[in-house]
Amino acid sequence: MPRVLLGLAMFALSLGPATGQLGVASGLPLPVLLAIAGVAAVAAWHAPRAWWPLAVVGAAAYAGLGIWPPIMLASYYAGATLRRGRDVAAYLGAAALVVALSVAIGRAVGGEREMVTATPVNALFMALLTIVVPLLAGLWIRARAEVRAAARERAERLEQEQVMRAERARAHERARIAREMHDVVAHRVSLMVLHAGALEMRAPDDGTARAAALIGGIGREALTNLRDVLGVLRHDTSRDPQPTLADLDRLLDQSRELGIEVTRRDEGERRPLRDAVERTAYRIVQEALTNVHKHSGGAPTAVTLRFEGADLEIEVHNARPAPTAPATAPAPSGWGLVGLRERVELIGGTLAAGAAPDGGFRVRARIPA
Repeated sequence: MPRVLLGLAMFALSLGPATGQLGVASGLPLPVLLAIAGVAAVAAWHAPRAWWPLAVVGAAAYAGLGIWPPIMLASYYAGATLRRGRDVAAYLGAAALVVALSVAIGRAVGGEREMVTATPVNALFMALLTIVVPLLAGLWIRARAEVRAAARERAERLEQEQVMRAERARAHERARIAREMHDVVAHRVSLMVLHAGALEMRAPDDGTARAAALIGGIGREALTNLRDVLGVLRHDTSRDPQPTLADLDRLLDQSRELGIEVTRRDEGERRPLRDAVERTAYRIVQEALTNVHKHSGGAPTAVTLRFEGADLEIEVHNARPAPTAPATAPAPSGWGLVGLRERVELIGGTLAAGAAPDGGFRVRARIPA
């Protein structure tokens, strides 16, 4: 209940016993009764922050005039606030003294006041109604609140523990994958680099030496990229930046040095892109050029970047391989393209790969930029 409404309700209820409507009528002038009800209302308004002023007002009003609403509300707040058993016992002892004082005053006044507040049965009934029952209600509500708070805290703690266990399990799995990648992939790529270096040293001609040097350089770059991937798996924040579209020309130059005729065309107005979009676009071109090397015998390839509205479109189209080229049929369902499609879809894009009308192969992706 809002504090203002609580104070207004206490003002109205305090007038009831004093005027005889809810208790024994008092012989005090009406302005005095209004002042007493006003003090009780202010104390009730302040009770959610500090209940003891209301208890003092309630004790005086109950013992002196038989006005019971203030001490009833004070008993409720005492039960909802007091934590230790000895504090509750002390409050009950003080309340018993107030009841005894009320009985003594009632017998001294006599008449209706004595009948209502000083006879044993009525005194016990008023004590139970105005002190014991509200105090028990406050204790019960506080206990329920503490149980709910404890249950909520326990649920949050269990949730945090589950998250921590899941994080540990993911970390262990990532570390296992990183170890396997390092033990298997890094070892073989290192051997490739060593053999390329040996071939470069013993090359019979300059062309073979350049090709061996290029293979060695690509292998060393693959080891660097592998180190970056292992850093991601191991949460290594010191890893080098991932390649973006700014590194695309260097990737195309590597394919040109291997004998593939690669052209690049940018269409539309270039604009800043998210890091995830730039990395994904780079990987699309990289995977497509890898497939050209593997399956199309180094056929001429066109790389196109189109900035269309809110999307970036990447297209890699290689021509029909020469009849003498040792090419295999394009395999749109290869694992490289499957993983690439999953990567594109993770950032809300689409990827399509398949045979082109001219007999070549086309990879086309559209990514929200």
